[in-house]
Amino acid sequence: MANRDIVAIGTSAGGVEALIFLAKNLPATFPASILVTLHLPAHTRSVLDELLSRAGALPASFAADGEVLRKGRIYLAPAGSHLIVHGERLALGNGPRENNARPSIDPMFRSAALCCGSRTIGIVLTGTLGDGASGLWAVKQAGGITLVQDPHEAAFPEMPQTALSYVEPDHIVSLAELPQLLVKLTQQPAGEPRPIPDRLKYEIEVAKGGQSDMRNMDRIGQRSVLTCPDCDGVMWEIDEGELTRFRCHQGHAYSAEVMGIAVEESVRRALGSGLRALEERIALIGKLRREAEQRDSVLIARNWAHKARELEAEANTIRNSLRRIDQITEREEAPERLTATG
Repeated sequence: MANRDIVAIGTSAGGVEALIFLAKNLPATFPASILVTLHLPAHTRSVLDELLSRAGALPASFAADGEVLRKGRIYLAPAGSHLIVHGERLALGNGPRENNARPSIDPMFRSAALCCGSRTIGIVLTGTLGDGASGLWAVKQAGGITLVQDPHEAAFPEMPQTALSYVEPDHIVSLAELPQLLVKLTQQPAGEPRPIPDRLKYEIEVAKGGQSDMRNMDRIGQRSVLTCPDCDGVMWEIDEGELTRFRCHQGHAYSAEVMGIAVEESVRRALGSGLRALEERIALIGKLRREAEQRDSVLIARNWAHKARELEAEANTIRNSLRRIDQITEREEAPERLTATG
């Protein structure tokens, strides 16, 4: 029986420091391939591969499409592509964003679950929001080992906390304990394979860039009253144990938490567009009022002035709503800022 030789790590905020520590403390003889998805901006060049290679004995590189997996190496998801493991090779997916991210952690975890089952060790480290929880659930369903960083010592606890809310991991571990535990786990034989949900194959193909369609979505989920924040298409609710997530027929996917944030941002954009339209209308009415005054059309000028006051009241209502949204957002982000600054 094969050992556990696939280690899949998902992280975001605070992840660079965590990954450097891990790379520094893993031996050159580490008997597994390490796959890493860290949320990276597409518009800047990352030197994470160089940082990790310098930090420890394991070479690190951004994954290439079709690359053969080798043990004792760290493979990083490049900006703008989902990292997919398929058999003994890696694939880069250009499918839609998941949880507003590409690369996203969930597709990597799901592909490892489908490909490698009980040979997989899935790990959620420091980060914000909930990317990784659904994929970690898939790893556990496939018989893999699941690890979550202790939120109390994570630089950003939200991602580990979300994973713990939906997945009962095999280990809750501090970063300091993680290297030794990984060495131990990779020396153990993998468990027996388990049946894999059919929808994993479909969702991984979508992450690769394959065509999504309504027929398959009806098969894996139930239609939702919500619309997709990315494309305004129909969304489906997908239940995974205690976890509910959303996916549209174009392939965009959201956890419930990230969906809430995306809907809030849609509301903000809609209010902003409405405010801009009102301000333009008020400016036009002001011009019409001044022209009426120049023609000594007192009654018309008075009507335009009255209309302008009505529209200004409506604009102030929207401005107050936008301020209220900003205040709520600032309160929600305050604990995260405190965590970041210690």
